[in-house]
Amino acid sequence: MLPFTRPSIGEQERQAAAEVLASGWLATGPKVAALEQALEEYIGGGVQVRLFNSGTSALEATLLAAGIGPGDEVIVPAMSFVASANVVLRAGARPVFVEVDPVSRNLDPVAVEAALTPRTRALLPVHFAGRPAVMEPLRRLAGERDLLLIEDAAQAIGSEEGGRRVGAAGNPVCFSFHPNKNMTTIEGGAVACADPRLLRRLERIRFHGIEKGADGAMDVPEWGGKMNLPDVNAAIGLVQLGRLEGFNARRRELAARYLARMPRHPALLLPEDVPGHSWHMFCVCVDFAALGSDRPAFQAALQQRGVGTGIHYPAMHLFSLYRRHGYGPGDFPNAERIGAQTLTLPLFPAMTDADVDLVCDAFADLLPGGDAP
Repeated sequence: MLPFTRPSIGEQERQAAAEVLASGWLATGPKVAALEQALEEYIGGGVQVRLFNSGTSALEATLLAAGIGPGDEVIVPAMSFVASANVVLRAGARPVFVEVDPVSRNLDPVAVEAALTPRTRALLPVHFAGRPAVMEPLRRLAGERDLLLIEDAAQAIGSEEGGRRVGAAGNPVCFSFHPNKNMTTIEGGAVACADPRLLRRLERIRFHGIEKGADGAMDVPEWGGKMNLPDVNAAIGLVQLGRLEGFNARRRELAARYLARMPRHPALLLPEDVPGHSWHMFCVCVDFAALGSDRPAFQAALQQRGVGTGIHYPAMHLFSLYRRHGYGPGDFPNAERIGAQTLTLPLFPAMTDADVDLVCDAFADLLPGGDAP
């Protein structure tokens, strides 16, 4: 069975973890500092990086460090992993969902402007599946309205936008290093930012609010959580970062083969390739109803042909949590279409060209009357 994803872990990662275990220093230490520096050099732009135990923690800590809280609103796409909105609720603010583009699955800047209110404090665009969001209109809006711009780049390490790496612009940008991401620390995340005051607060929030002076004296000036990354995770991340460009290059090759080989059919909506895309996932939409089928049956037919799939993602505003906040069916048709029709196809660096052909041939079998690419 070809899974929709598989982490690329090898002997180098195993050896790096073993060395940390043998060192006796297992919590946050020199490996975390080394990975933060390596990520700063990789991302560029003069930003600093602070590591966290997950991408979700990185987002939550950034909202808290920026003072986002009760009475505030944060613009969030209606199509993303639910953490993008959950962290806003966790900070005490209200997520305001906005429609997405049906192909890129990223925020529609026109819809963002229409959703702004006097309570809007921040914009939280997501670079879905590694495709960079259109950021210039959002930067303009943030500047004109004095809004914080926080980028959810959980799926976009190595992506490029506007001629530079995602994360290099200076505003806070949050990454995830979960096992299914383009590089992994097993669990982990990071914030890249150029604001020294925000960075100082992030350091406190990620570890109990503790602040140490030059003489080693400890103070706790504010609340903090337990969001730090252990050294064993960072050691794996250092190896993975060194392999990231190769991983992403292979992902781009596989995505290009998908786009060249997938059948063209009115019931199938394919993603697009754009400059700077790191291809974290290859997600399609299938109009199951037009085929006289449904998603579970279609997935089962693919599975019979040796192809595993995922679902990324249901429309967030239709979850019961957010229905209680006033959202419901019909609010965001594009997000709802994606949520009902999405399938995530296999994409990971160890795949072969023959693996892609297997998936494309399976779709050709299941989409009668389609045209050859």
